[in-house]
Amino acid sequence: MYKKILILLLFSYSAISFAQNIDVKGTITEGSSGQPLPGVNIILKNTSKGATTDFDGIFTLKDVPINSVIVISYLGYVTQEVKVVNNDPINVSLQEDAESLNEVVVIGYGSQTKKEVTGAVSTVSSETLSELAPVKVEQALQGTVSGVNVTTQSGAPGAGLDIRIRGISTNGTNGPAVFIDGYQGDLSLLNPNDIETITVLKDAQAAIYGTIGANGVILITTKTGSKGSKTKVTFNTYVGYQETTRKLPLLNASEYALILNESYAAAGQNLPYPNVTGLGVGTDWQDEVFNSQVPIVNHDFSVSGGSEKLAYTISASHLYQQGIIAPKKTDFRRNTARLSLRGDISEKIKFSSNVIYTYLDRDSVNDFGLGSVLFNALNAPPTLSAYDQNGDFSLVPNTAGLGIEIINPLAQIENTFNDFDLRKLNGSFSMDYQPTDQLTFTSRIGFNNTEQKGKSFAKIVDYGGKVFDVTRSSVSQSAENFNDYTLDLFANYKDTFFEDHNVTATLGTTIYKTFGNGLFATGYDVPNNDWAYADISLATGTGADGVRDVGSYAFDERRMSVFGRLQYDYKGKYLLSAMLRRDMSTKFGPNNRVAYFPSATAGWIISDEEFLNDSSLINFLKLRVSYGVLGNDQIPNNGYVGQLNGEATYVFDGTLTNGVAIGQLPNPDLQWEEAKKFDVGLDFTILNEKVDVTTDYFINKRDNLLISNIPVSGIAGVYAPGGSSPTINAGGVENKGFEFAINYKDNLSENLKLSVSYNVTTLTNEVTEVNNSTGFIEGGSFGVGQPAISRMEVGQPIGYFYGYKTDGIFQNQAEVDAHPSQLALGANASPGDLRYVDVNNDGVIDTDDRTNLGDPIPDVTMGLNLTLNWKNLDFTAYAFASIGNDMVRNYERTLTDVNQLNYVLDRWTGEGTSNTVPRVTTAATTNNVFSDYFVEDASYLRLQNVQLGYNLPADVIESMGFTKVRLYCGVNNLVTLTKYRGYDPGATSGAPIGGGIDFGFYPIPRTYLFGLNLNF
Repeated sequence: MYKKILILLLFSYSAISFAQNIDVKGTITEGSSGQPLPGVNIILKNTSKGATTDFDGIFTLKDVPINSVIVISYLGYVTQEVKVVNNDPINVSLQEDAESLNEVVVIGYGSQTKKEVTGAVSTVSSETLSELAPVKVEQALQGTVSGVNVTTQSGAPGAGLDIRIRGISTNGTNGPAVFIDGYQGDLSLLNPNDIETITVLKDAQAAIYGTIGANGVILITTKTGSKGSKTKVTFNTYVGYQETTRKLPLLNASEYALILNESYAAAGQNLPYPNVTGLGVGTDWQDEVFNSQVPIVNHDFSVSGGSEKLAYTISASHLYQQGIIAPKKTDFRRNTARLSLRGDISEKIKFSSNVIYTYLDRDSVNDFGLGSVLFNALNAPPTLSAYDQNGDFSLVPNTAGLGIEIINPLAQIENTFNDFDLRKLNGSFSMDYQPTDQLTFTSRIGFNNTEQKGKSFAKIVDYGGKVFDVTRSSVSQSAENFNDYTLDLFANYKDTFFEDHNVTATLGTTIYKTFGNGLFATGYDVPNNDWAYADISLATGTGADGVRDVGSYAFDERRMSVFGRLQYDYKGKYLLSAMLRRDMSTKFGPNNRVAYFPSATAGWIISDEEFLNDSSLINFLKLRVSYGVLGNDQIPNNGYVGQLNGEATYVFDGTLTNGVAIGQLPNPDLQWEEAKKFDVGLDFTILNEKVDVTTDYFINKRDNLLISNIPVSGIAGVYAPGGSSPTINAGGVENKGFEFAINYKDNLSENLKLSVSYNVTTLTNEVTEVNNSTGFIEGGSFGVGQPAISRMEVGQPIGYFYGYKTDGIFQNQAEVDAHPSQLALGANASPGDLRYVDVNNDGVIDTDDRTNLGDPIPDVTMGLNLTLNWKNLDFTAYAFASIGNDMVRNYERTLTDVNQLNYVLDRWTGEGTSNTVPRVTTAATTNNVFSDYFVEDASYLRLQNVQLGYNLPADVIESMGFTKVRLYCGVNNLVTLTKYRGYDPGATSGAPIGGGIDFGFYPIPRTYLFGLNLNF
């Protein structure tokens, strides 16, 4: 009896013990340093119950069943699962996963681990974005990703940036396609701190996007909350001030007067400044237009977290930046708000959504080209005061020596009035249905809705008889609406057969529709000649007879695509991926509307072979190869049909009436532009994964280039008002080069960590076909009245500079007499003039002697980035170099009385005095004809970011309730080393033919930042 009772009691005790819950305690540390990790998520698996570690890495998870599993996760570290067997403390050391081969990489309509990727793919992390603190996301790609070059059109706030992936391949649109969480979007409108990763697809891996992947693809993944995590709040802010990085060395008033006297005397004219005494330095117009301590402010915050089945992120940001020229009239505001949700509707159905609202407000002045503010500042005489005796803006004299386009830049700023506002709502909604572990169906809707309004006011103003004089006030307004929608339906199937054969198949369809409209109107005679009354509703006048005061447009274009991809690997070391996409676009006629784009990539993980298993040096080694055909339809709408957008007048009943006529000529045979991309690459890590190397050799060949406005016979009416030539498939371009990237990361001691990365890209660009009547296409301008100076021509780089070569300076008359005549260029040569080369050796210098003078495409680009962490201090430095890019100096007006750079002080004044800078004279010469005298090597090295940060110790911020408090200071665009004389050697207009011609590019400002990062 006692025995039975004892057994019963033991059984009951065992049952009670088995059913009881316990409190689990433990400590989480960082694997390499052993330091405690605060804020680590501790979750009871398959529940919402959780805890986080405190500042000492300690956690307590209460009421945990015996034999249950807890999940330990922390951003940047490998997630671990631990089984609870008793109430002993659980101490876990987390290992870093930032560079792990198991890191997931987005590749379009799916993802792969870094180990499995067989294409040329690069990523930029949120940590890099935080270190660079870019105003625009595009800036973070410069120097951090091999094969990618980012150029500025202007340093003005809100100005556009151009991204080129592996060179310039077409004379049309060269920018990559951008996808934000799966839908096609706009990179420039994003808040950089909303981004988790940027993935760049550079080769045939982008073929899954078919017709829009020819220029490469950039995939943006935004930040999201984590399921089962506590609410996390982050706040980031910085304030700073800006200044110009450069001022050009112009002549001061005394130097200017002496040079002008010399030039007038050389032509036998009276001296304009008989008495130079007392002129001094005069007016420094650059000091007048450039401002220092110009503010920039940025704030953003986010709230993220999640429950057992739902994760969320809410964020908002505000950026305000003034320009270093006319700060109040070149300011830029960007406000964003974002909501991200993802969750589980059931065990098999999941949803996600991401919605972003952006508001932009930008004001600007003329900052590029002939007549820009800087152009006037560089050319206005330093002997002229900025203001007259009455305190009004002084007038630049209307003389032959100063022309009719140079005006007082301060008056120009004062009389510039415009405003641009943009509101954009974009995002995506998706649903995943997973009926089995192997199969997932995804439906996704992406959308962009943009409304933008612009207004400019032309005030009645007299600049003294210049072309910019306004005799009648007017206000011009525009309202435009752009919309696009994308519907993606696709399925992913992933399974393993016979243990070693792994297959992932993707099949889907996408429908894209874009449509919009615009309305433009101009009203005259603005009340009170005042910006405050500049509105069409208040304007009382209309334009002159025959002038249209109202214009409009509308468009509606669509694409429909079907795509498939098969990924296969054997034992995880022999990798193969094949893709095919069928695209149909309404931008082409019925005969050529459909095209097919195939591609294939393959990889071999050599390090998994037995002969490398025991290697003490090589940790990972993978060989990649890819080839594919991608498309491009990024041309103006309705290119294959004729349009009634020309201007015409007709006589009806004896009255002259305005009407329309045929404008653009049709081309029903218009077809797809094709990009054929080949890549072979090698990835490897060595020295216990401390060194990571990626190399690629690529050949990108572009055929059937879509070239707008190909010259045709004038009989067709293309030169009539509003008329234009057709778009034709008429060219080919090839880019080839080599990419090399190396990263080194190591813990040098318990408190010191080092990370260094370097990348270099070489590029050779060559035009392979120009199928028109002349064999070349022209673009770009120089001076006034000279022919175009840039060309696209077979055997040459696209957009190369075409002009005359020089061979020093004529030192005496004997050299002039012995040289072929230069009279065909406009004037006889004299001692002190530029000597041009007889390229074709026909005994005369004429237009047939023009040749290649260089091009704006760099031969080599490099990035060098450094990060150091010592205890609570962190230091970063990012540098970028461009080698071999040329630029045309075109910011100096060729009139006789304008100011000049001080290199003219080294001019030729007699035999043997100079062999580089010609004489000065007001007489007719050929020295201003476009030649290599105006082409300069614009290679440069730019230290584009330096930042020093300090994390407050945990014991200091614990009582305040923060998990992170970081203070930092930094400088963006710290210094640029270059021999180029202009403001910015890295700037370009963005035009494939005509880029790199410098009219006085607005320089990128140097920015000093002071910031704060808070987590709680």
